[in-house]
Amino acid sequence: MNPFSELTEQTINSDALFATHYLPLLCEQNKKQDTLTIELDPADATRYRLTSQFTATGPELIIYAQNLTQAQFDHVSRFCQQQAIQMQTCYLIAAIDGQNDCAVSWCLNQSLTENVFAELKQWALEQGLEIWQVNQRPSLSEPGLLLMDMDSTTIKIECIDEIAKLAGVGEEVAKVTELAMLGKLDFAESLRGRVATLKDCNESVLQSVADNLPLMHGLERLIKVLKQHHWKVAIASGGFTFFADKLKAQLGLDAAVANVLTIENGKLTGEITGEIVDAQVKARTLNELAASFNIPQSQTVAMGDGANDLVMMSAADLGVAFEAKPIVQDKADVAINHHGLDALLFILKA
Repeated sequence: MNPFSELTEQTINSDALFATHYLPLLCEQNKKQDTLTIELDPADATRYRLTSQFTATGPELIIYAQNLTQAQFDHVSRFCQQQAIQMQTCYLIAAIDGQNDCAVSWCLNQSLTENVFAELKQWALEQGLEIWQVNQRPSLSEPGLLLMDMDSTTIKIECIDEIAKLAGVGEEVAKVTELAMLGKLDFAESLRGRVATLKDCNESVLQSVADNLPLMHGLERLIKVLKQHHWKVAIASGGFTFFADKLKAQLGLDAAVANVLTIENGKLTGEITGEIVDAQVKARTLNELAASFNIPQSQTVAMGDGANDLVMMSAADLGVAFEAKPIVQDKADVAINHHGLDALLFILKA
């Protein structure tokens, strides 16, 4: 007996967007009854039923894009069938803040093998969509902690590179930064070397960079939703407090940990004051903040792009690579490559 024999059918063109057909339906029904979701036939997205929210008990395969199509759904379904992967059920993950983007999750009997999932990731790369395989997900229904890297994660630039450009040593510093983020240099040693090249740089250069920090796409939406659900959001950065403290105040973050540049008489001395915030300190910061805010490890998320974020990401329940270096992509639990930071909202359970 087909367990989906009672599903309602809806005609959807293969290029049509999921949001166009299903989100208005869900919105209308939730005006009448709270916490409904749309369950889909795992092999046929034109067949659906409205059901109460439920929690997956096994591995999930999730695809997300701002404009998911029927054709993309069909590709994943066919692929799973061809690989003899048993799909228990499938459901629509609507944006918790009512926006028009959505994701789709297939609940599987067992996790995909590394090689099988690699095939799907390559297809997703070509499609420009996100694909994640998760066994458990932190929940928005309980307080949690998100700890983010700053440079190239919370903001779109590497602050030390921008300072160096204005100080006339940009090319030299940028090369070292890249090697450090790839994990090819000791982070603390490379940071001291880069900061030393900035000796006698005017503090006004730092202020110029601080006045023009470009926020990463999706950051403000992500923080807004997390705060509405009683999550704590913080930065742990191998960058500098001059910028991290500004972002903390601007964005209403709960904490910001970074390196302190030594400034005397309005000029950089080329040195760092105190302990360097390296990979181990980032991981320690995650544990300390979780304990301080009374948040269980199962409700912690760490996000970053460089090799010095890996220990922090490993310490969290969920490690997220964001537009990350290859070494980080390979070791992270999930990766966001084509959308903003707010894609994280579709990985967390509602």
